[in-house]
Amino acid sequence: MRPEQITNQQIQDFIKTALYEDVRDGDHSSMATIPAGNRSKAALKVKDYGVIAGVELAAEIFRHVDPESNITIHKPDGTDILYGEIAFEVEGNTRALLQAERLVLNTMQRMSGIATLSSRFAFEVGDLPVKVLDTRKTTPLIRFLEKWAVKIGGCENYRWGLYDWIMIKDNHVDASGGIKPAVERARAYLKEKNLDLNITLEVRNLVEVHQALEVGGITRLMFDNFEIPILAEAVATVDKHFETEASGGINLFNVRKYAQTGVNYVSAGALTHSAQPLDMSLKIVG
Repeated sequence: MRPEQITNQQIQDFIKTALYEDVRDGDHSSMATIPAGNRSKAALKVKDYGVIAGVELAAEIFRHVDPESNITIHKPDGTDILYGEIAFEVEGNTRALLQAERLVLNTMQRMSGIATLSSRFAFEVGDLPVKVLDTRKTTPLIRFLEKWAVKIGGCENYRWGLYDWIMIKDNHVDASGGIKPAVERARAYLKEKNLDLNITLEVRNLVEVHQALEVGGITRLMFDNFEIPILAEAVATVDKHFETEASGGINLFNVRKYAQTGVNYVSAGALTHSAQPLDMSLKIVG
């Protein structure tokens, strides 16, 4: 379920950096009170309702702090979870478990919140031929975790950054003198650099839709903040010459109406920037 863009090295680098932020020269609370050789069992209890995410990451965190730790997973990533249920139990060095506790909780709470909201978006349009996409409206340095959670929740990942997809937005169009020069320069750039990247062009009205059809040479038209009746007209005008995407102001309560216009994709920054973390705790149980 992990997106192919996420590597094992990226996960390990994140864990090392995150632990350094929290631990530095040691967890002095645990070292002062718990003998070095103690081993304990802890349980991850969820105090909320939703879709669990981050279990695979949590297992990697525990293995990092204690290679001899053992985790028993009861609720794998993507599973619906109820209040009071145990997602997993982990046995290991007590100091190591407590050192990892906050990192595990912080990441799992955030990822589970995003996965839960993503699952609700996916449910709203589940019977329609449309895909719900995330955006770059993510938390700096943990984008890969948030996009991972989107995928776990049943929605799809869009571009991962400025490097893997060309998106010509309104600022690009205005700064380059219009749609035609913007698209032509983008295509020339790809040819010059020998790059094989998709091109999305953002349009703001029906006039720009017609301009895009005249220019051609793009992968997808993104209709930005179109009212739903105008969006339906725009989709009909494009008539499958390009992929189509609705964007701007899309939330859980209107996503279905946007999807019913016939667009191929709906992108929603809300998947990541508006998700509420799920409440959970990690407690020593033995």
